[in-house]
Amino acid sequence: HWQVSMDLNSASTIVLRVLTQATSQDTAVLKPAEEQLKQWETQPGFYSVLLNIFTNHALDINVRWLAVLYFKNGIDRYWRRVAPHALSEEEKSTLRAGLITNFNEPINQIATQIAVLIAKVARLDCPRQWPELIPTLIESVKVQDDLRQHRALLTFYHVTKTLASKRLAADRKLFYDLASGIYNFACSLWNHHTDTFLQQVSSGDEAAVQSSLERTLLSLKVLRKLTVNGFVEPHKNMEVMGFLHGLFERLKQFLDCSRSIGTDNLCRDRLEKTIILFTKVLLDFLDQHPFSFTPLIQRSLEFSVSYVFTEVGDGVTFERFIVQCMNLIKMIVKNYAYKPSKNFEDSSPETLEAHKIKMAFFTYPTLTEICRRLVSHYFLLTEEELTMWEEDPEGFTVEETGGDSWKYSLRPCTEVLFIDIFHEYNQTLTPVLLEMMQTLQGPTNVEDMNALLIKDAVYNAVGLAAYELFDSVDFDQWFKNQLLPELQVIHNRYKPLRRRVIWLIGQWVSVKFKSDLRPMLYEAICNLLQDQDLVVRIETATTLKLTVDDFEFRTDQFLPYLETMFTLLFQLLQQVTECDTKMHVLHVLSCVIERVNIQIRPYVGCLVQYLPLLWKQSEEHNMLRCAILTTLIHLVQGLGADSKNLYPFLLPVIQLSTDVSQPPHVYLLEDGLELWLVTLENSPCITPELLRIFQNMSALLELSSENLRTCFKIINGYIFLSSTEFLQTYALGLCQSFCELLKEITTEGQVQVLKVVENALKVNPVLGPQMFQPILPCVFRGIIEGERYPVVMSTYLGVMGRVLLQNTSFFSSLLNEMAHKFNQEMDQLLGNMIEMWVDRMDNITQPERRKLSALALLSLLPSDNSVIQDKFCGIINISVEGLHDVMTEDPDTGTYKDCMLMSHLEEPKATEDEEPPTEQDKREKMLALKDPVHTVSLQQFIYEKLKAQQELLGEQGFQSLMETVDTEIVTELQEFLQGF
Repeated sequence: HWQVSMDLNSASTIVLRVLTQATSQDTAVLKPAEEQLKQWETQPGFYSVLLNIFTNHALDINVRWLAVLYFKNGIDRYWRRVAPHALSEEEKSTLRAGLITNFNEPINQIATQIAVLIAKVARLDCPRQWPELIPTLIESVKVQDDLRQHRALLTFYHVTKTLASKRLAADRKLFYDLASGIYNFACSLWNHHTDTFLQQVSSGDEAAVQSSLERTLLSLKVLRKLTVNGFVEPHKNMEVMGFLHGLFERLKQFLDCSRSIGTDNLCRDRLEKTIILFTKVLLDFLDQHPFSFTPLIQRSLEFSVSYVFTEVGDGVTFERFIVQCMNLIKMIVKNYAYKPSKNFEDSSPETLEAHKIKMAFFTYPTLTEICRRLVSHYFLLTEEELTMWEEDPEGFTVEETGGDSWKYSLRPCTEVLFIDIFHEYNQTLTPVLLEMMQTLQGPTNVEDMNALLIKDAVYNAVGLAAYELFDSVDFDQWFKNQLLPELQVIHNRYKPLRRRVIWLIGQWVSVKFKSDLRPMLYEAICNLLQDQDLVVRIETATTLKLTVDDFEFRTDQFLPYLETMFTLLFQLLQQVTECDTKMHVLHVLSCVIERVNIQIRPYVGCLVQYLPLLWKQSEEHNMLRCAILTTLIHLVQGLGADSKNLYPFLLPVIQLSTDVSQPPHVYLLEDGLELWLVTLENSPCITPELLRIFQNMSALLELSSENLRTCFKIINGYIFLSSTEFLQTYALGLCQSFCELLKEITTEGQVQVLKVVENALKVNPVLGPQMFQPILPCVFRGIIEGERYPVVMSTYLGVMGRVLLQNTSFFSSLLNEMAHKFNQEMDQLLGNMIEMWVDRMDNITQPERRKLSALALLSLLPSDNSVIQDKFCGIINISVEGLHDVMTEDPDTGTYKDCMLMSHLEEPKATEDEEPPTEQDKREKMLALKDPVHTVSLQQFIYEKLKAQQELLGEQGFQSLMETVDTEIVTELQEFLQGF
């Protein structure tokens, strides 16, 4: 062990030995070393030792790397003054000085880590505790020594980047002060390195070129942060605007350099990075300061359009640069700050100024040229894409629909730019696109590949601009006369057009497509799902999904094609091999199943047999498993009670997806819970396996996440399905979980928990109160103490109403228990409860609960108990309120009847749009037929209770009791009880 009192060299020797062990591959050596280092983390002097080690260039690189990492972690944990085991101010002062003594780290990766950790300290201490940092960096970037200059510049960049990211007003003010203080210097530094690079390019000295280019890049990174984040109103600063205006000339010089630096040159990558950084400065500045950018609009548009849409860019542009230029054009076109209000006078002068510049630039010839070039040049399928189509068709479709590299690739960028420009200037551009369409009437010669690709590009444009072209294209006619015949050309070379046309129809289906034409489209889809080309088949599946998702979809039109389509989609699912494509096809199948619901039953056998195999194969692919879960959800809904046949596969899937001790639950939980719920809702009866998976629930309730609501629905599902077995098996644990939850969740969460309890009491009045006994005292207390949240109070009264009405003996024992707790007489406590109930009746808004309250309080009658007689008036008031809620006049007979009564099981006919009732719907209906709220006439109940009370007390006693009730209430009561 090293001691704080040890001198630095002795301590370094010990720490060095342990760090060396911590770089070992042998866990027996590695683990104890890591433990030891963890203990030292909070020892005073440990970080001085680490600094001593990682700045000693003679030591092993791996050991120094580890020392830097431990130092960096220490800054995160112990540098702040308020941190537990915080470093002393004295040690921090020594460390700060040591960090910026020498900028001479020879290893690039370690140099970057040191720069990052200096920036971390700067974030916390600069400028107040570390005023010398920036002056030291400025001096160090001026030195002649190449290595020191580079390392200082690297550190300067990381410090600037970190300080620029601080968001508090005081920190921003400090950064503004810093930026205005060093901006001039940063500009001259960048210009110096840039000029050096440009002079050296022609020298042929590759090492020198690379060195100066690296400095140019780092100094531009510093300037980017200062320019974008360092000024409140940058347009008022001449240096900032001078730098930005000069960027275009510099960009041109760098693009010209790319001619002399070949693609195989080591500098090429750095050069392209620098060119992209130029464009990032402009894009960030436009994003943060749109009005300060106004003087740069004209130049930005001229520059971008000339390089992207004219021959100026030939031979010098590269894909990422074109993407950035297009983004710049797009951001100017779409920028909200540059769009005047409908009423011009309401717009700010700055907006009008920017709008004027835009309008002056985007003339008819310019817009037409941009539109034509986008379609006829950038939309064309490239040689590379066509090769990929042939060699890796699934890879091609994934790339086309948004693979990982999609965001930065050229195709989506050109399409988005086209959509934005077409939307903004549609009156100008619609005739241009219509003219292009006009020239492409009739079929195209399969031998003329160029003509086929041009047509593909124009059709792409017509699909992208579907919403804008709504009034200008008679799509139904075009579909019948032009597009359908194109789909029937089966030549292999025509496949780009078959794919494009079916895609195009998918774009228009929800925009403008007559319902009567759907069967023709379904016919075409059935044919194309058998196309010899896989890409065409996959695209057809996508259009099918868009068609069935559309709000004008009609099941009756679709059913004749259902069997064929389902069979072909299933074949496609088996043929494709990529995870992404399988997910996509599964998604289409799910949509079809969801739309046709129970009509799917005859055709799902093949899919049901295949899904277990696919589930097994997709063990490594959680997203594919999510797609399988979604498909199963729709399948179970479509199969209804027949879904029981899937249990051998279905229940283990639910078990795995909802088990929080299994890693995949992170991906599968949400869909797994949804599947669990629909399985219960459609289950005809409980099975031991279905009951067993409830073991997963207690851990899920502990998570108390956004999935709680679904968990409560699942618990309700079990209560409806098999309350006795379920409660006997799980109520004890569930009750513990609920007690924990009630302590910590929101009001809404408490209501959800109590609703489950209320349900259990309703479904099983005998077992329910016993099983949830520990929760009931808290409910009772809430009522007595007058719970302040109306929605919680309403639920409390619902729970207590069930106990009082449906299990009187249990209510008596609860009252007895509470009397002991409150140290009160039972009668007195009962009186308080009735009084609070009557007082807070208005908190209850659900008609069922209001009737329940009336029935529950009336169930206390007849009674000779003086407390109940004392509250008689309140009980009658609530009963009459209840009658007002439930009694409706029968227009035929003029008599009143209780509208909540359900006398017999009426099977309502499900209409075309409505989904048929689930098994759970049927169970709830059966339950309602046993529920007093739906079987007992409130009118009859009041009459019988009053009659019994009268018989108990005699005429005179009953009369004096009735006199305690308001005469108006008595009159209303008599009206309701006419005919009894």
